[in-house]
Amino acid sequence: MGSKATANRDEPAETTPSKSHAKPVPLPVPRSARTHDDGGFDRLIYERVRLGIMSALATNNELTFNELKALFDVSDGNLGAHARKLEEAGYIACTKSFEARRPKSRYRITPIGRKALLRYLEHIEAVIKATRRV
Repeated sequence: MGSKATANRDEPAETTPSKSHAKPVPLPVPRSARTHDDGGFDRLIYERVRLGIMSALATNNELTFNELKALFDVSDGNLGAHARKLEEAGYIACTKSFEARRPKSRYRITPIGRKALLRYLEHIEAVIKATRRV
C-alpha cells in the first residue's frame, strides 16, 4: 500500500512519464487577436447585426434606417438599439431629417468606426490564419 505509483492512481509515477497524459500546450494567439485595447477583438462590433451595420456602412456612403432594416430583417426596436450602441461609441453617425413630414434617419460610418472595423477584421484574419496552421 505504500508505493507512490498506487497511492494516487490519477497521476503517473514520477519515473514513468506518459505521453498520453501530457497536457496539450495552447498555441499562442496572434497579438492582434487578443483584446480591443491592443487593436484586436472588439465585442461591440462582434454582434451579428452591429457587424452587419458596420460592414454595410463601410461599403456604402450612407444608408437610411429603412435600408438597414431591410438588409438585416430586424424589428425597428432591435435595429434602433444596435445603431444607438454604435453611435454612442462614435462608430457611426446619424443625421435625422424629415421628408414629406416623415422622419428619416441616415447613417454613415465615422473614421473611428472605420478604424475599429478594420482592427476587428484584422483580428478575425489572424485567428483564421492561426487556426489553419493547426
